[in-house]
Amino acid sequence: MKLIETKLSGVVLLEPVVHGDHRGYFMESYTRSKLEEIGHGYDFVQDNQSLSVQAGVVRGLHYQLAPKAQTKLVRVLTGAVYDVVVDIRKGSPTYGEWIGVVLSEDNKRQIVVPKGFAHGICTLVQNTQLLYKVDEYYSPAHDRGIRWNDPALGIDWPIASPVISAKDDAQPFLADAENNFVYGEGHS
Repeated sequence: MKLIETKLSGVVLLEPVVHGDHRGYFMESYTRSKLEEIGHGYDFVQDNQSLSVQAGVVRGLHYQLAPKAQTKLVRVLTGAVYDVVVDIRKGSPTYGEWIGVVLSEDNKRQIVVPKGFAHGICTLVQNTQLLYKVDEYYSPAHDRGIRWNDPALGIDWPIASPVISAKDDAQPFLADAENNFVYGEGHS
């Protein structure tokens, strides 16, 4: 498995080794010991899967407050997404900065989104299925978000007219969002 660092400390892309032939391919999509070897061992407790039937669906920017914060390991089963991660750790040298990467069934890349980061996606094609592992159970009481189009973030989404839920469209901007992540503390 190849590890690709990003400008956001702790956020990494993973490229699996894909063994292909005339029948198709085989790959290990998750091997705990291999992630531990590269310094990213997590105790994942839940898998989540979503299907977006339209291109241009934006989901996010989501996170859970500590102590129920989640690290995510995200990958695309079918289709493609523009995956966005925002640093929301107060005091971080990259606070409020974001990265965007394409995850697809073709490139088979995965992204690790640690605690202290907000996460969102934009589907690039119809019928996109996303699968992600989390290391903490979903907690409605700790569920939070940031508005996908916060002008202070300036995220360059690859869509002019997104399909978005009422909940996500009503999220606060980062400056007003409830956030208990502090750079350098154990939960981030």
